[in-house]
Amino acid sequence: MLTKPEVIGTIEELRSRLADAQKRIECERAERGEAGGPPRIVLVPTMGALHAGHLTLVRRARSIGDIVVVSIFVNPLQFGVGEDLGSYPRTLEADVAALAEEGVPFVFAPTSQVIYPDGAASTRVTAGAVGSLFEGAARPGHFDGMLTVVAKLFNIVGPDVAVFGQKDAQQVFLVERMLADLNFRPAIEVVPIVREDGGLALSSRNLALEPVQRAAARALSAGLEAAASVAAQGAQVALQAAHARIDAQPLVKLDYLVVVDPQTFLPVGDEHHGPARMLVAALVGHTRLIDNVALDLP
Repeated sequence: MLTKPEVIGTIEELRSRLADAQKRIECERAERGEAGGPPRIVLVPTMGALHAGHLTLVRRARSIGDIVVVSIFVNPLQFGVGEDLGSYPRTLEADVAALAEEGVPFVFAPTSQVIYPDGAASTRVTAGAVGSLFEGAARPGHFDGMLTVVAKLFNIVGPDVAVFGQKDAQQVFLVERMLADLNFRPAIEVVPIVREDGGLALSSRNLALEPVQRAAARALSAGLEAAASVAAQGAQVALQAAHARIDAQPLVKLDYLVVVDPQTFLPVGDEHHGPARMLVAALVGHTRLIDNVALDLP
């Protein structure tokens, strides 16, 4: 019989339960005569509506840690003008059932009142110049809100490791930079993109796609694959190959297609050599999709 995760809504209770779990594991190790450091806590931050991509992050968390915490919080600071916070899918019961299948012991599911007891936080983390590019240009303030809540979750949970998905490449870059700039504790584990059959990157937004739109959206991953196959010829050739595949699909309205330096997340010129990452964002119908792929530019 599966054991359902404990769904915890307050900071005090979460910290208490984590402390108890650590002590229990330490006692069990001592009884077995095992050495080792304190039990490792691994955090998987999510906004819920979990899909197979999220569960891949959870499995990675379980493989590297002793205690896994999955947070489920729809963060209002990440939603800008014209983005409907109220319509974001909230499927806590189904999410908890899925996490039970994965053996997750703790789900932290606070309300906005718990995270922001005095209303919208007046002290916030600023994403800087990179936070205003690409997804930040399309969603002003989004990354400031994301970093603020991630910083709060790090302080609340106190994880040794936090697990993120590579699909949100700009988010990963900004979180890693925040950790370096502000000397936050956890290490970051980045899990490769999980894809549907046909190549489309898994996303909760895919549920909004009609069948013909889903087929059209596969042009994004096809374009990235085409770019990777010719990356040895340089960034411009890679961009041309991606455009050829994506622009040929009339249902896909491209927002940006760019090659960036992973160290700075700024666009590269054709003279760039070494690791790079191609980013793409597009509207398919009313659904905004993002994807990316690593490139090696010799």
